[in-house]
Amino acid sequence: MATDADEAPLLADEPLRPGSCSRELELREFRDRYVFRSLDGGGAFAVARSDGSLRPLSAEEAAAGSDCKVSKIYGVAGMIRLLAGSYVLVITSRKDAGSYGASTVYHANSMKFLCCNEAIKHLTSEEKRDEAYFMSLLRIAETTCGLYYSYDRDLTLNLQRASKLAAGRVHKPLWKQADPRFVWNRNLLEELIETKLDEFITPLIQGSFQTEQFTLKDRLVRITLFSRRCNRRLGTRMWRRGANLEGATANFVETEQLVEYEGLTSSFIQVRGSIPLLWEQIVDLSYKPRPSIIEHEEMTKVVERHFHDLSQRYGDTMVIDLTDKAVQQRQMTVCPIFFLLQQGDEGNLSNAFAAEMQNFPDIRYVHFDFHHICGGGNFDNLQVLYDEIEEAIQKQGYFLMNSKGEILLDQSGVVRSNCIDCLDRTNVTQSFLARKSLDSQLRRMGALSSAESISQSDSINDKFKKLWVEHGDELSLEYAGSYALKGDLVRYGRQTLPGLIKDGMSALSRYYLNNFHDGVRQDALDLISGYYTVSKSSSSPFQIIGFESAPVSSLVHLLCLSVVPLIYRWLSQL
Repeated sequence: MATDADEAPLLADEPLRPGSCSRELELREFRDRYVFRSLDGGGAFAVARSDGSLRPLSAEEAAAGSDCKVSKIYGVAGMIRLLAGSYVLVITSRKDAGSYGASTVYHANSMKFLCCNEAIKHLTSEEKRDEAYFMSLLRIAETTCGLYYSYDRDLTLNLQRASKLAAGRVHKPLWKQADPRFVWNRNLLEELIETKLDEFITPLIQGSFQTEQFTLKDRLVRITLFSRRCNRRLGTRMWRRGANLEGATANFVETEQLVEYEGLTSSFIQVRGSIPLLWEQIVDLSYKPRPSIIEHEEMTKVVERHFHDLSQRYGDTMVIDLTDKAVQQRQMTVCPIFFLLQQGDEGNLSNAFAAEMQNFPDIRYVHFDFHHICGGGNFDNLQVLYDEIEEAIQKQGYFLMNSKGEILLDQSGVVRSNCIDCLDRTNVTQSFLARKSLDSQLRRMGALSSAESISQSDSINDKFKKLWVEHGDELSLEYAGSYALKGDLVRYGRQTLPGLIKDGMSALSRYYLNNFHDGVRQDALDLISGYYTVSKSSSSPFQIIGFESAPVSSLVHLLCLSVVPLIYRWLSQL
């Protein structure tokens, strides 16, 4: 992949296309202000370092002054007001991640908040303490992984949705084209929008973007896997579960598999999301805290709101619930730590979900106990699930259009998969369904015969599996902070010894992060997403408890010392 060092410099006089935003900017840091000047022939604006006030600048004003530090940045991702002033988020480095259609997609490699908080000297001691904590949360937000963007294309809409909208929409600013559900920094853009700085507004999408290409019949085939994470219930693994009263669920992700061949482009959509009930999983130092259903008179309405939203956006919805149906002792096939530390019970939650779905006979609900049926790490047992839903999958189909933009096929519905985390089991299952769809897509395009499959080519099949393994890892890092488990099932169709060891280490990492780190990370997400709003009139919402760091560290060391020998003893028996 190319980095900025590989890119040709942009011409300063190259005009911005309608609907585009500035690709490169000059940042000039003066004592009293920051000046942002487009290098694409666009405009400029200034931010006062005293209070964060914004002001558009003329070309002459932007060029005035020389006593400043000059650097290059690659986008303005928004700003946020805290107690002492404002903080401007900028993209300081990027990487070419591939292309979506004719547009380049970039990964935000690094970001930085610029401080406009001179009023901090006027704060009370308590306000200064709170501001310091808020600033520490911004430092966490700077390290957010999996953020992608384009300068000239709205990435929030899948191909089918975008193709149905009026052509004139592409001339609007990118933030106006975007589906606000999938704009990670939507709350941070408000002040830039109010000041009408459209060309500087860079919508970011959190998720995953991978692309691979290969040849079939001496013709190039390109596969792109693009996932978009919803911001309506943004959060970390144990701290955001289930749905809110509006029906938005935690870890809701739309995944699009694009295939391009000989002027044809097809798109297959799947979605995942936490079980759409009101439930929680309180962190209690156990590996898997027991899920707790929240009794509420609106429960059925919450489920109804969730699926109404899905039907409006995707059409007919089929639910695949991969959770354990009942507590039962199973052979240790994934990693012993899951069984040594597990105290949770998915059965009650799964039963409650199934009971609620009986209120919606028009929505097909399929339960598939992944751990039981695919016990022993047998990925191929997912064929049992596919045999049950094949007719419905084929009826939903996929989207297909030709080089002229003419629509040949529509996808009429979507499969919604979930386990508890909507990570590991969900990713394995979605990859299986995506491979089945890919075969259908390539057959319809003429790249495969009716008897052929990509699984017959080791090199092509390996590239497909690599896409889905990397995709699963990236989504898992965003929600759980660790790499995905069960990656071997996607890559090899079975578990391997190195994979078991990797899963064990990832499980330990999840345990540590969920119990001792993700609470602060959740605070950072709540702050930047607007879930928590800072104001001087509000009471201090957080406590900084420094003395907890020592016992927490000791507890983690004790845990590792006690668990690692158990893992070693289990591995020695293989």
